[in-house]
Amino acid sequence: MTRIERRFSELKAAGRTGLIPFVTAGDPLPEAMVPLMHALVAAGADLIELGLPFSDPMADGPVIQHASERAIARGTGLAQVLAWVAEFRRDDPVTPVVLMGYLNPIEIHGYARFAEEACAAGIDGVLLVDCPLEESAVLEPLRQAGLDQILLAAPTTAPDRLAQLCEAARGFLYYVSFAGITGAARLSTADIADRVTGIRSRSQVPVAVGFGIRDADSARAVAAFADAVVIGSALVETLAEAGGKDDLIERAGRFLAPIRQALDNDS
Repeated sequence: MTRIERRFSELKAAGRTGLIPFVTAGDPLPEAMVPLMHALVAAGADLIELGLPFSDPMADGPVIQHASERAIARGTGLAQVLAWVAEFRRDDPVTPVVLMGYLNPIEIHGYARFAEEACAAGIDGVLLVDCPLEESAVLEPLRQAGLDQILLAAPTTAPDRLAQLCEAARGFLYYVSFAGITGAARLSTADIADRVTGIRSRSQVPVAVGFGIRDADSARAVAAFADAVVIGSALVETLAEAGGKDDLIERAGRFLAPIRQALDNDS
């Protein structure tokens, strides 16, 4: 059983909804990246989605775009991100870490080389926004190494396509709550509840919902029909204003605590 499978199994047994915070690797303080990851877990994160900085993050809104720009300006690259995950793993061997990003940095690094190094570092899965199912054969070295390719579904996904995604999904299926970029304030749970419930009935893996979740209220609403909630832009925006390492850690805990409480109270 993989770390992702084990964590969702634990959540299901406990009747809890998973909390998956997204942070951009290397932002806002590269030197505090590992302590930040531990702080997210201490505040209630069940999985961590770690953004690999990229110069052209097409699915991301301004908040995460700027976070990527700042991280790249500070020298954050794939090798450094893997080193941070490896350091995190020394004290946390159980929390799943999913690397979210785009295909180009991995292609440049080399698929087989990336697969080997990512597994050695302790990465559990990859969510590559610009790698559709039809092109995922290039990721075969990753799958052979044991990395899950986290697939995306959206309100615009056609029924036949959705059936293919539900069949191919590994780890968990990420449902994008609306057609748009991260950080947009368009979340309408009434519009997506039936859709996600239907996907969960067909999917071989749990379904996490992201995009538009900004606080405890929106997380609680989504928890009524999802296996996990993903929260990114609002957290990244909060962390960007940190005045130093201690403030960064405090902000992470203060942001996630009410969301964790809301999810647990709703269980």
